[in-house]
Amino acid sequence: MDYIILFFVGVIATTIGTLAGGGGLISLPAMLFLGMPIHSAIGANKVSNMVSSFSSFFTLYRRNQISLKESSWLIPFSLGGGITGGLIASHLSPENLYVIAVILLIFAFVTSFIGKTKPKGAKPLKLSPVSGTGLFGIGIYDGLFGPGQGTLMLYLFSYLNIAYVRSVGLVRLATFSSCFGAAISYILSGAVIWPLTLALMAGSVTGAQLGVRIAEKLNPDYVKPILRVVTALIIVQLIAENVL
Repeated sequence: MDYIILFFVGVIATTIGTLAGGGGLISLPAMLFLGMPIHSAIGANKVSNMVSSFSSFFTLYRRNQISLKESSWLIPFSLGGGITGGLIASHLSPENLYVIAVILLIFAFVTSFIGKTKPKGAKPLKLSPVSGTGLFGIGIYDGLFGPGQGTLMLYLFSYLNIAYVRSVGLVRLATFSSCFGAAISYILSGAVIWPLTLALMAGSVTGAQLGVRIAEKLNPDYVKPILRVVTALIIVQLIAENVL
């Protein structure tokens, strides 16, 4: 029964995560509720995210929605930021991490109402002070905390006037990059419970493909409202877990 539940958790979490980020805030609590040890749950999340994010990126790459020339440079920025964030996190208390996460998400939520830019531009992603600093900064956030990383990155790409479907592919490549090292670490440590992880992974790959297909048909006018709802839910969940 747990395998079936995890499959559908993977489908739902990754579909939402592909469209607007925040999928980890669905899958991780669900696995803990089913009684998985915390390190095994995080390991399962990293492994399934690594595979599913690459599958959705590769689908968009095959459909010429995104190119390696445009996207490959973000990998070292995401990895470098993630490593930096991990080093910083080792010196911060969990309470401080949650405060930082809530502040950043509230900032992203508020700024989404400023200006009229909608993520339907045709500009490619180019290395610039804004894109480089933004991606490295979000990489730090991912290494520090993690949940909401994809949501923050979609806000950044919206600000840079990059088309929504292209943004989804770029976020999924960045997610693959940040999850790759962590997934290998959890596998080598023996924390991964493979039968449960494979069930989650199967659902995650299904959800990733479903999310890509929805993203390709989604009216850009709906993207920011969806991002705002997801951001608000993440903020509420973080506050509820740490204050109430």
